[in-house]
Amino acid sequence: MRPNGIMHSRWCLAILAGLLFVACSGKKQNANVVVVYVSEDQVFSEPVLNSFEKETGTRVMAVFDTEEAKSTGVMNRLLAEKQNPQADVYWANEPVRADVLRQQGVSTPFKAANAREIPEQFKDALGYWTGFSARARVLVVNRAAGLKPAGVLAYVDPKFKGKGVIANPLFGTTTAQMAALFTVWGDQKGKQFLAGMKANGVKLSTSNGESADFVATGEFGFALVDSDDAVDRIRQGKPLDIIYPDQRDGEAGAFIVPNAVALIRGGPNPENGRRLIEYLLSNETEGKLAAAGCAQIPLHPGVTPPRELRPIEQIKTTKVNYAELAEKLQVIQPILREWVGY
Repeated sequence: MRPNGIMHSRWCLAILAGLLFVACSGKKQNANVVVVYVSEDQVFSEPVLNSFEKETGTRVMAVFDTEEAKSTGVMNRLLAEKQNPQADVYWANEPVRADVLRQQGVSTPFKAANAREIPEQFKDALGYWTGFSARARVLVVNRAAGLKPAGVLAYVDPKFKGKGVIANPLFGTTTAQMAALFTVWGDQKGKQFLAGMKANGVKLSTSNGESADFVATGEFGFALVDSDDAVDRIRQGKPLDIIYPDQRDGEAGAFIVPNAVALIRGGPNPENGRRLIEYLLSNETEGKLAAAGCAQIPLHPGVTPPRELRPIEQIKTTKVNYAELAEKLQVIQPILREWVGY
């Protein structure tokens, strides 16, 4: 039925008011939604987000990094959206990129109650990001190897000439590892280490996983990889042992790569963002990620780690400031490119 003149006018005014409400309310309208950008692998992060949605009734809208983006896609999207934030939370698979967001004014402080027992070295002092569920950089050694390394300096030890393999240091966690070594040792010793690896016949691989496979076949004796790559191969029945590097007095310890979560400044649903962060930083979530295929190490004391790995309190860890690593990464990029040869 066609409305009469008065009813038609009221109908139009109602539509106009509705449109104005949507335009003016903008980000305030999605009261039961949280938007999260994720660089942790979707196969491991999505079940956790689904559990949060089921347990809280809050709908999760997630944007995941693609394999091609190599964990930088959603970070770059957050930087591009700085003046008009669309996300509430950033779940990073390492803390360096989370600290870049702090430096660029994209994130905002939030000190979660569930973060209290997480060691201070794995969180920003002001609460701009908090680490959880970590990988350790470990050495994998073929069980048949007669000579086994104790630390990263095995890469430059003549006894291990031609026996070491390492993932390309221009990418991924190997880059962060190099930044950590340069930070702990100083630039001069870091450059000497790179030169010594080349002189000792160290092989470059395309990834940590490929490095672990080379060691498993016996083509190489050892490799520095992420703990999840080591655990994955061991669960496949490959003949590998895990060695935590540099655990003796005076040595640097094993480099730890935690996930990190940050609250986005000016996001559309900040309260839901805070609730999601508390959920991610809970003992329960760390337990789920430890039991999952990603085999991550809980940072809360008392949460059971993967059976193949030590609890975090039994690992001597490299003491680094992850914000300093973000700066060191930029400084050493030309050095690493020259070393790799492009």
